Amino acid sequence: MNYSKSGVCLRICSWLVALNFPLVVFGADNFVAGPLFSRFTLTLDSGSRTEAIGPFFYSQEKDSEQIWGVPPLFSCDTDSAVESVEDDLLYPVLTYRRFGTEYRWQLGQLLAFAGGQDPQDFPVRRFTLFPIYFQQRSPDPKENYTALAPFYGHLQNRLFRDEIFFVMFPIYSETRKRDVVTDNYLYPFFDLRRGDGLHGWQLWPLVGTEHKDVTAQTNGFGEVETIAGYDKFFALWPVHFYQNTGIGTDDPAKFRADLPFYSVLRSPKRDSTSVLWPFFTWIDDRGEKYHEWEGPYPFVVVARGAGKTVTRFWPLFSQAHNATLESDYYLWPLYRYDRLHADTLDDRQTRVLFYLFVNVAEKNLETGTLRHRVDMWPLFTYHRDFNGNRRLQIPALIEPVLPNNRGVECNWSPLWSLWRSEGSAKLGRTSQSLLWNFYRYDTAPASKKCSLMFGLFQYQSDPGGKCLRLFYIPVVKTKPASSP
Repeated sequence: MNYSKSGVCLRICSWLVALNFPLVVFGADNFVAGPLFSRFTLTLDSGSRTEAIGPFFYSQEKDSEQIWGVPPLFSCDTDSAVESVEDDLLYPVLTYRRFGTEYRWQLGQLLAFAGGQDPQDFPVRRFTLFPIYFQQRSPDPKENYTALAPFYGHLQNRLFRDEIFFVMFPIYSETRKRDVVTDNYLYPFFDLRRGDGLHGWQLWPLVGTEHKDVTAQTNGFGEVETIAGYDKFFALWPVHFYQNTGIGTDDPAKFRADLPFYSVLRSPKRDSTSVLWPFFTWIDDRGEKYHEWEGPYPFVVVARGAGKTVTRFWPLFSQAHNATLESDYYLWPLYRYDRLHADTLDDRQTRVLFYLFVNVAEKNLETGTLRHRVDMWPLFTYHRDFNGNRRLQIPALIEPVLPNNRGVECNWSPLWSLWRSEGSAKLGRTSQSLLWNFYRYDTAPASKKCSLMFGLFQYQSDPGGKCLRLFYIPVVKTKPASSP
């Protein structure tokens, strides 16, 4: 069926009028005719939210932050207080992030445009077509680089290195990490390394050696620190190793190994011996104050001492703890329990089959406040923050796997949030929503509101009285009795 341009425009205008009709007739706030249109006060924060056409449109204003979205196509989150912008198009396919002057466009993990300012306040622009092309441009020529893999290129502060230069990679490349420079020829088979008191080479996997002198450096507090020296040698990697490390410190260590026959580590704080590794290993850790027996590692581990207690027979069960940490599992990965207990924090986490069930409780021991999250994939997700705000969502198809993921919450969660329940202990407000506000119930310290079936049934009670509407027509309206 064909429509003229005027007909299409007329239909669009009709939809816009229909969506705004409730705002004109019933006022701008707290009108619910979901899932067609709803506008209501936020439960957990100050602000308001508008939802229309079921899960396919929403907008929200909260303090300096404004969010709107058309799930799952697009969402935009701006916060003028911190000068931030987050745009998502078919998240996570195309994303845009800006914080102050720093920005980044990213298409998956392959294509990216980024920019901002360097430490000298020069504007910097970067373009990446991973892993083929890398480019950066700045008014400072020293900051410019271009790389076209595998032919030729120069990179700075990329790929976990301070500098990278290559020609016909893997034939030749040079990398720098702080003061250590590595020249690679036919990577990873032959390289030469040099740095502050350091030199070495390797013809992998046949033979390699490296030496570092004891050196010193000044830290950020103006204190001089000793940098340990070492000597390392290997042959027929990973069979033969000869290493002396920690030279110049109070814990120098000697390590010798001919795997899998034996390996020996000796130092003032720790001794370790392995025979037919990984079947038989003995560890005496005097620094951490425990003894450990392994065989075969990591399936069987037994450790005893003040610093560490472990009993592990993987995958049947494991119990491990020290003064601050505890980790247990039974029939891994069926059940796992982890705990961190520190002076100001007690953090406990229970998992069943990774993400099938997750229970995380984090308590601030100074204030007594609790943050709690419970996920059961794909049935529900529940969380409570330190302020006492609570939220329950049914179902939860991705949230248990990617908790606290802003992109998922803005672009995907609205599509399957059939039931939402929120409550604020601080504000004394609660809300419940079924089928994108087909049913909605809100309470506040002095008011109650209920809406059902596109707003055809509405009830409201507040200090101004009570009102019952059927088909948007007031049928019962009362005022509070006058005080004597």
